[in-house]
Amino acid sequence: MTATVPSKPSGPDEAAFRHELYPYSGDAQFLSGTLGFVHEALDDGEAVVIAVPADKTSLLRSELADEPAVTFVDTTAAGANPGRHIAAWAAWMKERGEGERPVRGIGETDWRHVRSAAHLSELRHHEWLLNRAFAQSPTWSMLCPYDAADGDEDALRALSRCHPLIRRDGRYLPNDVYLAVDDYPFDVLADPCDPYQELSYTHGDLSAIRSKVSQCAADAGVPEDRLPKLAVAVTEIATNSIRHGGGRGTLRTWAQQSTFLCEFRDAGHITDPMTGRTRPTPGQVGGRGLWLAHQLCDLVEIRSTREQGTTIRLHMDTRP
Repeated sequence: MTATVPSKPSGPDEAAFRHELYPYSGDAQFLSGTLGFVHEALDDGEAVVIAVPADKTSLLRSELADEPAVTFVDTTAAGANPGRHIAAWAAWMKERGEGERPVRGIGETDWRHVRSAAHLSELRHHEWLLNRAFAQSPTWSMLCPYDAADGDEDALRALSRCHPLIRRDGRYLPNDVYLAVDDYPFDVLADPCDPYQELSYTHGDLSAIRSKVSQCAADAGVPEDRLPKLAVAVTEIATNSIRHGGGRGTLRTWAQQSTFLCEFRDAGHITDPMTGRTRPTPGQVGGRGLWLAHQLCDLVEIRSTREQGTTIRLHMDTRP
């Protein structure tokens, strides 16, 4: 199938990172919009990185197989945790940019198979954070296709709030529902499931914390080969509580829906929402704890305000 290439879009200032939501319905609309975006890039001498579900990859490969400037990447390599995805995109874009060469990305989440309400919430937050992460990258732009065939207007609106631009009829336009705010309005964390274990900790308690979490995780069914990863993440987060959260914190652990959770609460305040989402530099001193937690756990939820302190939840699947 060959899509009609739309005219070059008109829209907001070209000097800014462009983050566009593209609602579509059906394969024909998917191809029309994404191929239009790709051909705009190729006409301007730009590279393209495509990260979409397998069925959509097949559709696009059949149309773009002979395009050397187009690269398909495997999103599963970054894992399911949305906290890893910004670093992955930065690496993909830098590699294809070859210096100052402009790059476009096409990234679609398979929203049909989101693993839990917590994952859904964090995926939306990730989409919103992309605007901050690449705000100083004027040669980059990203199209986010979204299959709106099911007619779920609430889901579409929730995702629209994370994208400053929306693509319609081959053009990108300002999105009037975009959340142009400094503080993202997080979903409220669900209450822990009963029964849960609770333990206070302070200086000198790291060994006890690791032992407690390892035992509870094993009892909940976390595979044995994943327990050391969880122990590292737990040590990093508890250490941050002691160093930056008033010298003490509270740990809770519980299991729900094939997931083991560790929750850390302290009086600290994380001011930068990008903390833990960008790869630390080789000479960086500190700042690696949340990065490691994102790399080692299946999901990390962070809620932090000056008034209420910080809550961090680490999720580990109990499935093999």
